[in-house]
Amino acid sequence: MGRETEILAGVRAPLAYLVPTGQRPFSYTFDPPAGRPRRGGEYEDRLVDIRDGRPLLPGLSVDIQGFTLEPHASAVRDFYDEDEVRGVYFPETEALLRRVTGATRAIAFDFNLRNRAKQAAGERGIREPVTRVHNDFTEASGPDRLRRELGEADAGRLLKHRFAIINIWRPIRGPVEEAPLAVCDASSIRREDVIGSDLIYRDRVGETYAFAYSPRHRWYYFPRMTRDEALFIKGYDSDPARARFTAHTAFTDPGTPTGAPPRESIEVRLFAFFGA
Repeated sequence: MGRETEILAGVRAPLAYLVPTGQRPFSYTFDPPAGRPRRGGEYEDRLVDIRDGRPLLPGLSVDIQGFTLEPHASAVRDFYDEDEVRGVYFPETEALLRRVTGATRAIAFDFNLRNRAKQAAGERGIREPVTRVHNDFTEASGPDRLRRELGEADAGRLLKHRFAIINIWRPIRGPVEEAPLAVCDASSIRREDVIGSDLIYRDRVGETYAFAYSPRHRWYYFPRMTRDEALFIKGYDSDPARARFTAHTAFTDPGTPTGAPPRESIEVRLFAFFGA
């Protein structure tokens, strides 16, 4: 992915990057205490080229660019039914992850549903798309999440081998027109671009990554994604020789038609184990 990016079709759109001020950013997962803002950190919009990634398939890899797109038809009838997601979709994504990555074992452990209209209406468990450049895990919080989900004994054994955390993101309905997802080629990100951010829960403080702008960053998206497509996004990898973190964000596509329905999507987070 080098000079060919110059001839790919795409869009030019603003993405919200963190402004490095020396102050650590934070975000509450619940209503914060009185007088405390829900988020801390200064963000600024940067106009970037977001290329159509479809012509680059099948040359994309979660281990090089940090993302790839796979065709996949799900048997799920209602993604808003938690029992069906856990009982049907979790096993589907685990099998898909093993097939695509070669992982010897996969465990789905979490999911998010996103729909701006349902979230605004107050429907429980529904979130709006995230419109800031971020990555869900860090060098510290990736292994910590493994320990929290599987316990110290199992995690201690598994951490002796390579493991990764990968999101599988798909539309619940398509094609996606509003708030599509942009992903950044992991090989275009340098360590100085990455900034730790506190994610504050009621009982603990987690950590995610925010990103400072760089003109080196190479952004891609997959226009008009459908329900039968799954986007893989690397959130963490214990192997420093591979793509470890993938900056991503929802964005406003200037080509979105007026009155387009809100994006509906689901993302499942999975552990992928190699040789464990």
